[in-house]
Amino acid sequence: MNYEKLAELLFPTIDKTPEDYEKIYPPRSLPEGAMVTRLAPSPTGFMHLGNLYGAFVDERLAHQTGGVFFLRIEDTDDKRYVEGAVDVIIQSLDFYGIHFDEGAGKDGDRGDYGDYTQSHRAAIYQAFAKRLVQQGDAYPCFLTEEEISGIREKQEQAKATPGIYGKYASCRDLTFEEIEENLKNGKPYVLRLRSDGLPPEEQQGEGRKILVKDAIRGMLEMPANFMDVVLLKTNGIPTYHFAHVVDDHLMRTTHVVRGAEWLPSLPIHVEIFEKLGLPLPIYCHTAQLMKIDEETGKRRKLSKRKDPELSLTYYRNEGYHPLAVREYLLTILNSNFEEWRTANPDADADEFQFTTEKMSSSGALFDLDKLNDISKDTLLRITAHDLFDFLKKWSDEFAPEYKPYFEDRAYLERILDLGRKDRKPRKDLVYARQIMKFISYFFDDFFEIEDTVPDEVSKEDASEILRRYLETYDHSDDNGVWFEKIRKIASDLGYAAKPKDYKKHPDEYKGHVGHVSTVIRVALMGRRISPDIWEIQQILGEDRTRARLEAFIGQNQ
Repeated sequence: MNYEKLAELLFPTIDKTPEDYEKIYPPRSLPEGAMVTRLAPSPTGFMHLGNLYGAFVDERLAHQTGGVFFLRIEDTDDKRYVEGAVDVIIQSLDFYGIHFDEGAGKDGDRGDYGDYTQSHRAAIYQAFAKRLVQQGDAYPCFLTEEEISGIREKQEQAKATPGIYGKYASCRDLTFEEIEENLKNGKPYVLRLRSDGLPPEEQQGEGRKILVKDAIRGMLEMPANFMDVVLLKTNGIPTYHFAHVVDDHLMRTTHVVRGAEWLPSLPIHVEIFEKLGLPLPIYCHTAQLMKIDEETGKRRKLSKRKDPELSLTYYRNEGYHPLAVREYLLTILNSNFEEWRTANPDADADEFQFTTEKMSSSGALFDLDKLNDISKDTLLRITAHDLFDFLKKWSDEFAPEYKPYFEDRAYLERILDLGRKDRKPRKDLVYARQIMKFISYFFDDFFEIEDTVPDEVSKEDASEILRRYLETYDHSDDNGVWFEKIRKIASDLGYAAKPKDYKKHPDEYKGHVGHVSTVIRVALMGRRISPDIWEIQQILGEDRTRARLEAFIGQNQ
């Protein structure tokens, strides 16, 4: 076979060579050790936690080393393309502080290594495909879907590995004349890799292995590829296998961060790199995001169908602060982050030195409860002023019914700071939707009585407690004076002034001072549990405080 002649037959209009593209996209001028990483999503319009998880690794590796992080759009599968998806990708990641140095953008490309959209790079892929044909490492395959189905049936009967390879790759040995005749007759074809590997049934011993160093998993030993995988589809557009090899080389990607689900494809990619004579980037196969299944108690992959928390829309809709999500991702990405955070409680998370060596190679366990705990700590480090702005922006987009909350900035900021500056600060605030519900009692239009008074307090006593409380109420009292008044009311009505006295002699008292103060709490906040009553009254103001107490008395007469 004259492979040069075959290459010209298949690619008559391709006049550039791989060497030409090497000059167009030369090695980047970067400091020694700088990493070049990329996020390369399909434009499906669905951004999930796994995208953010991988993007965070990409961003940290590049920016910690003075490198480059770019966005490439892998849209070679036009069936999955969704209009406006690129904007969704950029906006979603920007919200979480993931910023690209170059790549595809809503206003066009930025950077010298584009075009950054794969569907625009057909001529580049075909130049490299032509080189493989010239070397005898790729060939046109005219098998129809029906013929491929027939091959699969034979393989099933023979209990052979399914796929096109070896004796099942009937187009491997077509003559130039047969290929030419097929083209003249308009027969569609794909371009396949002519693999050097042997299928398991033809191997002697264990067969050929490949060794690849993974930055997360260490040295990987895997069986060499033997599949004649498709490189170019019938429309001349490449498969992922081929496109990412060409693009990662020309864009000078040093580290390819991707999920563990791509590990089985690694031998294919290694063979393509080798046949093109290109250096292999460093692969970083991240652990799959897992969760504990509530029904079985066992680990399983996060699922689009079962787990709403897989979608980034979930976190936006609920109103998790982006810094909290970033902080949480660091805890599951690097095993030493929590230790670092304990030693550096007030530091910016970007000061943490992220490394692939500290990443787990097994499933990364996602825990929504832990995210909530981390969110509580993260929000403590955000000022009430900034928290106000975050909540308002969230409310404008996702919950406009809370607009009244933001009419008085000073009032809401006092509410948001409640208990946060104490020696042991309260951690009541988790995410926007929870916060709006938690502080609702501060706003008359949202206030409602949710709980009942303690069982130890009769209906008559509840009204009497509030009447006496109103009679003695002085808004200027400090916390100590205020509470002594409550103790006296409790004692006068037969309740223990101290909870421990009631515990020792329960038969001597109706209840204790905590039960009495809870009556006041329910009347003012509608709940049995809340931050400090005295502080809440200071924020509510005297008029609103008195009005609520009087209203509760009236409702319970």
